[in-house]
Amino acid sequence: MFKIAVLISGSGSNLQALIDAVNYKKLNCSIECVISDRSGAFGIKRAQENNIKTYVLDKEEYKERLSDEILKIIDGKVDLIVLAGFLSILKGELLKKFKNKIINIHPSLIPSFCGSKMYGIKVHEAALEYGVKISGCTVHFVDEGTDTGPIILQRAVCVYENDTPKSLQERILKEEHRAIVDAVDLISKGLLRIDNRKVWVGESND
Repeated sequence: MFKIAVLISGSGSNLQALIDAVNYKKLNCSIECVISDRSGAFGIKRAQENNIKTYVLDKEEYKERLSDEILKIIDGKVDLIVLAGFLSILKGELLKKFKNKIINIHPSLIPSFCGSKMYGIKVHEAALEYGVKISGCTVHFVDEGTDTGPIILQRAVCVYENDTPKSLQERILKEEHRAIVDAVDLISKGLLRIDNRKVWVGESND
């Protein structure tokens, strides 16, 4: 069975979407572990309630060693790493060993409103301030940059005149839940073909 590790920093609603998809047989996967870079993250409770192994590697404690510690936990044990609201930047040997096997979901249509310091509600504040008419979410592979890896899929959401950052965030989050499940499903079935920066649905080139 296809095995995944999910990395979180907060409430873990995208994690819950993956848990539900596994429980309802929409994903033929197993969530081997959930790793948080912050103690007290509600996502840890979600995982424990579903008998998923959990680890807390507080970023304030591990700092530059965080990626290495994650690698120690998952090396040889999972096929894919899913960043579901994970705010730390991965680096080093972890990225090399899991090249094209780490995905992230971001709450905008990359390359808009992404990169350093663009996360959470800040993304939606920036989108509204700029005056965009369409926003959305992006699932992409993780590389050495921040939100710079090849795009797997995107989902668009209309921006309304009376939107607040919170209302836009809530509407996009619903699409995030669908998108993260769809991306994992495609990868687990070997249905993605990667050609440099371009990712197509088709026979895997792994």
